[in-house]
Amino acid sequence: MSESPRELETQLSVQPSSQPEPERQLQPPPLFQLPLPTQDPSTTHQLTQFQPELSELNPEHQHRAKPGWKNHQRLLLLLLGFSLCAAILGLIYYMHHNLQNKSNNRPGTETPCLSPACQWASDRLSMSDDPFTQPCDYFLFTCGSDRLSPDSGGRQRGQGISGHPQNQKETVVWPKRRAQSKEREDQGLKKDKILDRKTVLLQYLKELLESSTRPGSTAVQKAKGFYHSCLDIKSLETAGAEPFLELIQKLGGWAVSGQWNQTDFNSTLSLLMRDYATFPFFNLYVGRDPNEIARGTTKRYIQIDQPDLLIPIEWDSKTQKSKAKTQTLRPFLASCQRYLALLGALPSRSMIHVGTFISLSSELAVAATPLQYRLSKGQLYQRMTIKELQSQAPAIDWLGCLQAVFHPLPLSEDDDVLLHNLPYIVQMSHIIGKWLYKHDLRTSAPLHTYMVLNLLHTLMPALDSRFSETAGNLSVTLGNSDGVAPRWKQCVLETERGFDSVLRNLLSERTAHREIFIVQQAEEIIQNIFSSFKSKLHELKWTDQKSLQSVMKKVESLIPRLWTTKILSDAELDLLFSKVTVSTNSFFSNYVQLLSLWQKRRSKLLTERTEAADILSVTPLILGNELLFPMGMFVPPLFHPTYPRALNYGVIGFPIAKDILHLILPDIFSQSETVHVVGECVWTHYLTVTEKAGRGGVFSLSAAQQQEVWVQYSALQIALQAYHQSLKNHPSDTSLSGLSHTRLFLTSFSQVNCDSDPYREFMPLEPSFLITVICAKSDLCPTSLQCPNKTQQHLLQTC
Repeated sequence: MSESPRELETQLSVQPSSQPEPERQLQPPPLFQLPLPTQDPSTTHQLTQFQPELSELNPEHQHRAKPGWKNHQRLLLLLLGFSLCAAILGLIYYMHHNLQNKSNNRPGTETPCLSPACQWASDRLSMSDDPFTQPCDYFLFTCGSDRLSPDSGGRQRGQGISGHPQNQKETVVWPKRRAQSKEREDQGLKKDKILDRKTVLLQYLKELLESSTRPGSTAVQKAKGFYHSCLDIKSLETAGAEPFLELIQKLGGWAVSGQWNQTDFNSTLSLLMRDYATFPFFNLYVGRDPNEIARGTTKRYIQIDQPDLLIPIEWDSKTQKSKAKTQTLRPFLASCQRYLALLGALPSRSMIHVGTFISLSSELAVAATPLQYRLSKGQLYQRMTIKELQSQAPAIDWLGCLQAVFHPLPLSEDDDVLLHNLPYIVQMSHIIGKWLYKHDLRTSAPLHTYMVLNLLHTLMPALDSRFSETAGNLSVTLGNSDGVAPRWKQCVLETERGFDSVLRNLLSERTAHREIFIVQQAEEIIQNIFSSFKSKLHELKWTDQKSLQSVMKKVESLIPRLWTTKILSDAELDLLFSKVTVSTNSFFSNYVQLLSLWQKRRSKLLTERTEAADILSVTPLILGNELLFPMGMFVPPLFHPTYPRALNYGVIGFPIAKDILHLILPDIFSQSETVHVVGECVWTHYLTVTEKAGRGGVFSLSAAQQQEVWVQYSALQIALQAYHQSLKNHPSDTSLSGLSHTRLFLTSFSQVNCDSDPYREFMPLEPSFLITVICAKSDLCPTSLQCPNKTQQHLLQTC
């Protein structure tokens, strides 16, 4: 194993207790400081009487025997003293250790947290499964999600992976859990599940938008009005497709309806990008050049990339080309016909336009390539001037389009832009030229129809449910089973796109009365987690010293801190949104304004030198020499300044540590043998405890899976060590539901560790199972996690 039991014990500093600091650090005194045990008086008297008798009988013998007897006497007394001292020391240690464990397990030994936030958290915790009272199966069910319940029929982690233990067909019945599930459902808790960080943040912003505590500034009222108009489904259904048809007429009509004034291609394209944030043929971003970031340059550039094509495509690794998915062409064609039918097109006319739309889409698809391929070919961040780009791709009026999008910023043909797929841009220009210049104006309508259907896709959130249902049906046909997000979540996301600065102010006002405490506790968690992370790096067995030095140099150069930005005054916000008018019953018109706002915000990024905090960010990022943690990570109910520290560290500490490991060590597998050893050790625990060891068909972990297991196991160790460090600095910590310290930390972790991140697919077991591995070392946990019917558990070692 990577660490010995003693090393792991030192690493985690495990001595959880509710005792005050001086008593908690009490150590038995050294043996030489203990007084010798008092001898029994009768024994002393008998020895005194015995010695004169010996002297009278044989003086010479007395002279010879006296030293030997005294030596034996002293030896016996010394042995007796050592035995009694050892017994006393053992008793002291046992009582001290037992007192510590009892203080962690006995309800009411700590000061309970009675704040409203704690009362809510306590109620929630009491309705969740406690791993220390149900050690046999709790790790098979996490996050309170139906997808993991035995009778849900949902896909569990690992299903679909050949040989995975959870893929073995077994009949499993947990009557107690089913009863609990039914009880929770009856109490209305089924809808109130433990959620991932992003959803928790969106719910918090939802509360801010729905709050009616005070009217707020004009800008705040507009943001809330926009949000509520988004929720007004009835008005959307009543309006139908009419708002979109009216917009098409303002843009010059289109050939599908038979009324099109044959607008200029580049003029229409510029208009769609400027006013409607629609990019049919290429995408536009604003950002820095990574080659300059290392030199401290803050300049931002216009960045041009391939578009998000509507037609489903796939990559052929043999031909090194993309193509439209043949098996999806029929359902895609049907969805396009449905859209045109909803927009009033006659079936006899729509088939022609759909056919040319798919043909044009298929040609563009061939030129598109996946990100990994472009990265391997060095096609990202290729610098050239707008003039050079114009010569490479002449079908697009690049200067005119970019000036329209980034108005009123002055742009010239000598300005630099960054390309992320120049071969696509060149081929795209060739395709457009073929359709535009080799046909008369009547047959060039496919380019216009292509742009209109892309605009329809952009505006679909503001149209009636028939359009979203058509898109949803196609998504299901293509194998996407994620489902449609709740309407409130869509509305929060759309509101943030246009009113991010308003939401940032609302978030600040909500926390103003306790902002100092939030910042203090958040900063403490960040600093303690980062310190524990650095300790973990030194414990790894690196392939060579150079790898460790390289990583440590990067780590030591970083400054971790909470990411906060300047908050605008009400007057500044009102001025910023002074030209925005929000209608209470027309979400479509509100949404069109939002798209314009979104594009203006994109333009502003080009001249800004500081990075504005992303209000929807829930993961840290590296900016220059700073490791920034956004405020969105520290919102209720996952975090609250009145929570016990054990709860905050158990819920927030683990994902922070996991994020740091992923961010700073994206590929640690090849640099440390510890990753492989620990990953296999944890997996062995899983197979043994779930009684899968020795069965045929059990698959071995891939390198990516081993790394992710190591990351999450290490993140839990780091978070627990950071909490114990906090406990040393602040010995008094409150309790929740009668739990305190390590037990509260691990119990709260088990309830909320189910988090959505891009690495989740590589985790072959539920993260809450890691508690079982942590607790394989008995003194790391307040109570044993031994399962009566798992006979092999006592053989497990510490990973």
